[in-house]
Amino acid sequence: MKLARVGFLVLALFALTALTAHADNTLGSAYYFGVLAGSAVTNIGNTVITGDLGVYPGTAISGFPPGIVNGTIYDGDAVAMQAQTDSLTAYNYFAGLPFNQNLTGQNLGGLTLTPGVYFYSSSAQLTGTLTLNFEGMNNANIIFQIGSALTAGGGSSVMAINLGTNDNVYWQVGSSAFLGTTANFEGTIIADQSITLDTGATIDCGRALALNGAVTMDDNTINNCASTGTTPEPGTIALLATGGAIAAGANSSNFSFWGLGGSITAFFRKRKR
Repeated sequence: MKLARVGFLVLALFALTALTAHADNTLGSAYYFGVLAGSAVTNIGNTVITGDLGVYPGTAISGFPPGIVNGTIYDGDAVAMQAQTDSLTAYNYFAGLPFNQNLTGQNLGGLTLTPGVYFYSSSAQLTGTLTLNFEGMNNANIIFQIGSALTAGGGSSVMAINLGTNDNVYWQVGSSAFLGTTANFEGTIIADQSITLDTGATIDCGRALALNGAVTMDDNTINNCASTGTTPEPGTIALLATGGAIAAGANSSNFSFWGLGGSITAFFRKRKR
């Protein structure tokens, strides 16, 4: 009987490790979303979202169909609420990091940036191409702290080069974000207010997470590059948190969580691009 109980515990811990292995531990359950809004989600045209779609505390979702969600839609429920809670936690975490370089007043277009934290005291503008060079590093992060609005002009692009595995781009935006027509964007936007994607704009390996306002789309493509499917139910998330409490701890420099089955986690969390 004791052997059976031990075997069950091992299998349970392995299952917990496998479930958490794919998740970005900084984003929590919001990792599984492609789009998450506070007030409403609206869409015009043939938008395709790879990842879950949700809204909380609002309940208004329109434009799906014709839009396509390669995931699950959560409309004002407990899953969307948990994802919003996790998004806010990530937003505050990113906002509180010490920055490596102050870019206030500089256009992002034409810059080449390496892993680190970049700060704007007010708004940030992207015209042209921003190059993000990960220098072949694994578990590297490029983080932008933006005091107010983020605006990516029409036809602008964010280009990630020399990627390792499990590299990430995060945009912590103090008010709202706007991506212009056919802008080709990279990374997860967490905006305090709203996020608007104009006609044909894309987000690759990222998400549009609006804490309080709406996410508005028009013929867009959003791919969160998550290697697993639907968001776990809140009960499962609580169980994962319990398992996490047993683990050894976290390394905040690369946001990787190491604990029980750490080597398995390292294997499964390799991000596909």
